[in-house]
Amino acid sequence: MGFELDRFVGAVDPDFKCRLCSKILEEPLSTPCGHVFCAGCLLPWAVQQRLCPLQCQPISAKELHQVLPLRNLILKLDIKCDYNARGCNEVFNLKDMDSHMRESCEYRPVGICQKGCGLVLLHKDVAQGSHCCLRALRAQNVALQVKSAALEQEAKKQAVRWGKREKSLLAQVSALQSEVQLTALRCQKKFNQYVSRMSSLSKPVGVQCTVKRLCAHERKERKENKSITVHFSLCRSRVKIYDDCLTFINDPLRHCKPQSMLHRFALKITYRYCN
Repeated sequence: MGFELDRFVGAVDPDFKCRLCSKILEEPLSTPCGHVFCAGCLLPWAVQQRLCPLQCQPISAKELHQVLPLRNLILKLDIKCDYNARGCNEVFNLKDMDSHMRESCEYRPVGICQKGCGLVLLHKDVAQGSHCCLRALRAQNVALQVKSAALEQEAKKQAVRWGKREKSLLAQVSALQSEVQLTALRCQKKFNQYVSRMSSLSKPVGVQCTVKRLCAHERKERKENKSITVHFSLCRSRVKIYDDCLTFINDPLRHCKPQSMLHRFALKITYRYCN
């Protein structure tokens, strides 16, 4: 699951961190897409999710492989003993940590005290025969108090950090709200301008259409009036012709020139009707 960053002496390359546990890589494994994670982090993930933790492509446990060059670089880093909190101040390469903790560390646990305190017996206490239950309980109490004070201080630091973070986020939210309001006002102003523009453009079009319709109607009426006038003129001409015909029939000699063909025809008709 990775090594804690604060156990290492000196700065550590950020590329040595696992992206799942955020610790220094322990037995690094690589995915087919080239991403590297701790073996203890990646194997369960690959079995359960069957997908790269960075969501780039499907993977399976059989496709994972060790990254030996990276593993060798990490093993050369200097690290503190696991029992540093118990008093071991040894610093060694990461590759030597197992042998030190198993064989040479004087603060490694070797059993449980059977005299009543129930605390863990350290190798140095057993070797020297200097274990005292009362002294060990007092030391444990002091260590717990120190740890509690450290945790309390860390909690205060975290509270201050998160308070600053909260203020920063609130300021960002307020700025975003102001920006949204300004954007809304600008959009509303542009919308009103567009509406007024469309209204100004639609008015002449409506008047022009109305004028066109009126002109067409007027032309139609003029045409109809003209046809009526022509028809009336024709009717008047026909009436006049009918009147002339009737007059001619009633008095044909009156309307004919003497010795003309029409006059002779009228005389013939008159003579025939008279006889």
